Amino acid sequence: MIYRIRHITEYTYNRPVSLCYNQAHLLPRSTDNQICQNMQVNITPKPDYFSQREDYFGNNCFYFSLQKHHKKLVIDVTTEIDTQSERASLDLDLGKTCSQVKQELELSTLPEVIEAKEFLLDSPMIKISSELKDYAQELFDENRPLCSAVRALTTKIFNEFKYDPSSTNVATPLHEALEKKSGVCQDFAHIAIGCLRAMGYPARYISGYLETLPPPGEEKLIGADASHAWFAVYSPGEGWFEFDPTNDDIPADQHITTAWGRDYSDVTPLRGVVFDGGNSQELSVSVDVRRLS
Repeated sequence: MIYRIRHITEYTYNRPVSLCYNQAHLLPRSTDNQICQNMQVNITPKPDYFSQREDYFGNNCFYFSLQKHHKKLVIDVTTEIDTQSERASLDLDLGKTCSQVKQELELSTLPEVIEAKEFLLDSPMIKISSELKDYAQELFDENRPLCSAVRALTTKIFNEFKYDPSSTNVATPLHEALEKKSGVCQDFAHIAIGCLRAMGYPARYISGYLETLPPPGEEKLIGADASHAWFAVYSPGEGWFEFDPTNDDIPADQHITTAWGRDYSDVTPLRGVVFDGGNSQELSVSVDVRRLS
């Protein structure tokens, strides 16, 4: 399957901005399941400085600055994604058990295992707590396959949490989302990651896109798709396994990865500093995921 993704971000300021510096994670990365091609970045006004590189986690990111007055900033990113093949279905009854995974994490000296253990640590937006451990502990019997337990955690979050964009924002602390039992995909991914880390399993945050299909007979609306978030857990010798608690699902071809890191703060779509611009601004984001073939 080949997809074309267009992500448009538009800022409108009530007074001119004299200078801005920005960093973006808007270009998807190539993975075992997807190859990125024909990437285009159009910024208006044209930036005075632009550079692109891979960050610490291997994600595509770019930097730009504008040193001229402007009241509107538009970042228009288009990428074509070639999904190489359908992802193999995950047999939840097979694979290493919870106790086997913990033992190998403790004893293994393989570089990939040591690297994965970085995702056991606290991160800026996810702090390990007894509340997170208690929320999931009963699902992780030592003789149960890890992926089966994580799938059960995914379902538990889906059933017990309400999707409510008005209940949280990007700065809402994790413990508050856990108490409210509501939030958005970012919160649900953070909660799952926090639970796993609290129990000793490496887990990372994944940002990306999810293709949404219209009802039969209806046209797909341009810009109706949205950025999405899910998570992955690591098992030594088996690799990373992805889960989507927002949809109680295991990601497949319709999940397109942009970037991954410890939590949302590592892969924020756009962040930066502006000088002047007044005391208010309007933000508009449009995402369109299209099948080309």
